[in-house]
Parts: sequence; C-alpha cells; structure tokens
Amino acid sequence: MAKSKRVLVIKLGALGDVILAMGPFKAIRDHHRDAHVTLLTTAPFADMARRSGYFDDVWVDRRAGPWHLGTWLALAKRLRGARFQRVYDLQHADRTLAYFWLMMRPRQVEWSGIAPGCSHPHANPYRDAMHTIERQAEQLAMAGIVATPPADLDWLAADVDGFALPARYALLVPGGARHRLDKRWPTAAYREVAAWLAARAVTPVCIGARAEREVLSEVAGATPEAINLCGETGFDQIASLARGAAVALGNDTGPMHLIAASGCPALVLYSAVSDPALTAPRGRCVTVLRKPHMADLDVATVIAAVAGHLPSE
Repeated sequence: MAKSKRVLVIKLGALGDVILAMGPFKAIRDHHRDAHVTLLTTAPFADMARRSGYFDDVWVDRRAGPWHLGTWLALAKRLRGARFQRVYDLQHADRTLAYFWLMMRPRQVEWSGIAPGCSHPHANPYRDAMHTIERQAEQLAMAGIVATPPADLDWLAADVDGFALPARYALLVPGGARHRLDKRWPTAAYREVAAWLAARAVTPVCIGARAEREVLSEVAGATPEAINLCGETGFDQIASLARGAAVALGNDTGPMHLIAASGCPALVLYSAVSDPALTAPRGRCVTVLRKPHMADLDVATVIAAVAGHLPSE
C-alpha cells in the first residue's frame, strides 16, 4: 500500500545540531508512521540519516549561494514537485525561510517552524532562550506531536576491533572548528590530562578530523601510551568507541554530542563564546565546565572532573 501523506523534515547541520535532532526525528517518524517522510540535509549527514531508519528518503541540500540561480530553480522545482503536505523546519535559518516561499503557495502546505504566516508556528517569543532539545520538543508539541524521546543511537555502530584498543581507554577531543579557536582548551592542558590518564593505566585515545591533525599530534605525541586516530573515525565508529570508553573529554564540538548521546560519561569544556544552557550535549552522564576564556580552566579542576567519571578500580 502506497504511503499517502508526504512529510518533509529540514535539518542541514552541523553535527551537534543533527545529533540533538535525533529525538525529534524519531518523534516525527512515530507520529507519521504511514507517511512518506523525507529529510533534507547536507552531504556529511546523509548516510547517517539513511541508516537511522527514520526516513523513507534523504535529499542532499548543496546550500547554493544566492548567485547560483540554476541550483535554486532546480531545488524549487523539486520541492514543489514532491507535493509535501507537511514540513517540519528544524533548521530555522534564513535559507529555510526561503524554502518556505519556494514551495509555491506555501499557505497550502502545513509548516511547523518560525516562517511568518506558517500554519503551525512555534509561537513562543522566548524560544531562543531554550536549550535546543526543549525548544524542538515544544515546537513539535505545538504541531501536534506530544512526546519527543531522547536520542537513541543504538543503531549507529561499527566494528572498531581493528583499532586494537586496550580495555581501559578515554576519548580526548581536543580539536574543533579552525575558525573558532576560542572554543579550544589549550593543547598543553590536554597533554597534561593525557599523561595523567596514562599514569593510571587509562589509554588516551585522540579523535578528530584530518583538519585537526596538528593539535591531535601535539596531544598524542607527548604521551607514548596515547593513540592518535585522527581522520580514521566515521560517525558510526565514534559511537562505538564511545560505548567502550571509560570517559570522554572534549571541547564544545560536534563529536562530543555524538559521544554523549551514545552513553559515554562526557566532560565538555565551554568558554563564554557559547552557552551550554542552549547547546550542551545531552546524554546519560554529561558534565560541563565553563570559564569566560578556555585558558582560565585550570588543569587540576578538569582532572578532578575526569577522575569523578572514571570507574573505581
């Protein structure tokens, strides 16, 4: 039997935002069990979205600039041709407001979001003061989806035996976006934590993208026992590594959201440039440490917090 209703979910990125949307994704899927549900996202998250089982189709948004008229026209044609009956805009950006109008006679499409004139607005003037999890849950509730579960990433897994990790290890995530160096704890501080872990027979395992290879090499290179997996871990491998780790320590960056949501005890470091009350990772055991500047977070305080997460011998 063909699925009758066509539903579009919009979530473009980044990684942390996509992980925080996993609960809403499931809530939408459960609410629209008999519908054909499509996700519009960006290329880095398309495969993960397909594997989640929450969507019947996944479209990749190339996020064309305003001067790429042909790409915009092609997207408009595709959006209109799909004849979506309901849209959940979980991105809430100027770009997705443009998509609202691209869909031709948008008031004939049920739209949950903040687009002016949409049928199911998130009508809370204080919505921007809410954590993403509660904000999205409230948005869905206003659109008729009463319950939004926490993220469940049990389906996201990979074989990590090839890394040959010891039984006791800790994940270190010392990198982050290159244009947001003010969100990184000093490399020297991570080196001290790595040495402290190794002295207690807990192997430091550094993970990050290839663009972060310099900082990961500096951290791992100072401790002979450390393992550097820079550029070797996809989302599924990070999730599996998180499930086996004793603890994870990292900056305010996407992989820490994935690690926390996978159930690993996580310690996340923040400066004043971002607010954990709005965007902190969520999981079964998450601790946040925050100072106005990352360099103000002293190593002793962080080590004490890491020690609190480690299981007793």
